[in-house]
Amino acid sequence: MKNTLSAIVTFALLSQTAFAIDFSLKVGEKAPEFTVKDDSGSDWKASDHFGKKIVVVYFYPADMTGGCTKQACGFRDDLGKLKDVGVEVVGVSGDTVRNHQLFKKVHDLNFALLADPKGIVATAFGVPFTKGEKSITREIDGKEEILTRGVTTKRWTFVVDQNGKVAYKNEKVNAAQDSQKIMDIVKGLK
Repeated sequence: MKNTLSAIVTFALLSQTAFAIDFSLKVGEKAPEFTVKDDSGSDWKASDHFGKKIVVVYFYPADMTGGCTKQACGFRDDLGKLKDVGVEVVGVSGDTVRNHQLFKKVHDLNFALLADPKGIVATAFGVPFTKGEKSITREIDGKEEILTRGVTTKRWTFVVDQNGKVAYKNEKVNAAQDSQKIMDIVKGLK
């Protein structure tokens, strides 16, 4: 009995340790290769962007929600300044292409949103997410729309430099201030 209890305790401790392992990308590591659909329904291939310019990849939980809207509108408003220094911005969430189209239309967003309903991109970057379809209802152009997402990601932001390596990573993003923080970070990369 004593050996059985010891084995159970050892297994429990090892299991907790396994879950505590950090699989997320670290600063200095090469950004991952992936292809997913963007808000236009076209393939967005990382290899077409990473290593060619500075790319901000920001993960957010859901389209058409408070903090996510503030974050997206901050990037929208600062995009001209970011483009002036050769920076591309892409947002990533577990929302569908259709959700992204509605989100962009309502908030006049001027950068690509990547649909990651299975968590492929989140997994590649090591961003935590919860599985399970979720939906919200929003009125858009006088019509009720149901927006469904496959996974809900944590709000993390990465900057991939001109060499295709992670130059910056933020796991504690302030949604309303993210674009301003990124402006400061990018100035240091030039």
